[in-house]
Amino acid sequence: MTRSDAGEIKDCQVLVIGGGPAGSTVSTLLSKRGFKVTLLEREHFPRYHIGESLSISCFRAMEVLGVKDKVESHGFQRKNGSYYAWGEEEWDLPFSHLPGEDNHSWQVIRSEFDEILLNHARSEGVEVHEGVSVKEVHFEDGRAAAASWVRGGDDPASGVVRFDIVVDASGRNGVLAARQLNTRRFHDVFRNLAVWGYWEDTPDLDLGPEGAIAVFSREAGWLWAIPLHDGTVSIGLVTGKEEYRAAYDRLGSREAVYHEAIEACPQLAALTKPGRLTSQVKSETDYSYVSDAFTGPGYFLIGDAAAFLDPLLSTGVHLATFSGMLAAATISSILRGDIPEDECRAFFQTSYRQAYERLLLLVSVFYESSRGSASHFYQAQLLTRKERQGLRLHDAFLNIVAGTEDLVDVTTEGAYQALSAKIRGEDGGSPAPISNHNTHKERLPESPELAIDGLYLTLEPELGLRRAAPGR
Repeated sequence: MTRSDAGEIKDCQVLVIGGGPAGSTVSTLLSKRGFKVTLLEREHFPRYHIGESLSISCFRAMEVLGVKDKVESHGFQRKNGSYYAWGEEEWDLPFSHLPGEDNHSWQVIRSEFDEILLNHARSEGVEVHEGVSVKEVHFEDGRAAAASWVRGGDDPASGVVRFDIVVDASGRNGVLAARQLNTRRFHDVFRNLAVWGYWEDTPDLDLGPEGAIAVFSREAGWLWAIPLHDGTVSIGLVTGKEEYRAAYDRLGSREAVYHEAIEACPQLAALTKPGRLTSQVKSETDYSYVSDAFTGPGYFLIGDAAAFLDPLLSTGVHLATFSGMLAAATISSILRGDIPEDECRAFFQTSYRQAYERLLLLVSVFYESSRGSASHFYQAQLLTRKERQGLRLHDAFLNIVAGTEDLVDVTTEGAYQALSAKIRGEDGGSPAPISNHNTHKERLPESPELAIDGLYLTLEPELGLRRAAPGR
């Protein structure tokens, strides 16, 4: 396959910054519809990335992109559900219980998965340049209009590319929100630290549905185990920064903190005892943030460039592909002149924000459901009153339980408490997981009945936004 890593970077209709799942999604969908799309990626793929467990919504996203067969044939570990040993409870969460057929996802090696998506974008006509960094987005009369870029390596170059619309899919790097606009803020909650590594020669973790991610809560956090198709298992620890610092001071190294946490979990201790750690122990912290706005004149933020919650519910690739599809439909309507740009951007902001806030609520109440919730770690995960201000918690709550529960007549503040009580077993029933936990099979606003601000999204036969009939 011809790689567009060198040569002139020409002006385009849509400039996409970043070639991860978010950038590949939006660029593929727009290019398939005939728009001139250029994607600039600062690294050369394949490149390492954490986030191997994909929620079931990603299956549908791969279908929309036309890349499902490529992902399926690659041989990734099929994921048929999840397993949670959470507090005193054990939950098997098979995807087979969901409506529809062939409900599964994958546990992926992200370097391989992301390269499949980026190469698929190339095959659909996207002009991809790897090893090219965007240094600054330039605004003219308040609107994003051009970007300065630089390429290093054996063919150094720099220049400016002009565009009609730019999509920032630059991940944690956050070209716009973090570096230029200063609109990224970190949550009062989820200020944690993750430590992980990869193991070989381990026995099968015989818990939950086939290929499930396994999660185990502990007094000061939780651990994950993810089986991968190359025979390795990703095992990680999530804990509070204060708890980590205390353990580090006591034990003297990151590796010692990691191994102690595994040894304290009987299931993972049995898994790793005959195995061997074959990677460095990696870590990441302060990963939970959100931008004040996901769009502005001439620009859109998607995926991790816009927001990241917490690894607990495997939301990263879900939000990346979800926001990529939303952005592609919104930008299509703008470029075709179907609907005024301010209305399109309002639709994108509201749709993306609602999806994000549902997950924010879900993660927080899931943490609160732990039987170890009296510990400092779990108390630190709960949404504060400040965090709840401005959130549409009532709507988020109803979206989670709509059609499955009779808890409709609740107040905005009461919604959060009612859902927490339900999954803690304090509503008169036994503790139970939220019905759609870890599936994120939430619906795109694809019908007049789901219209937002009078608009709804269409993917086929035409990608874009449509107006619902008056009264919808």
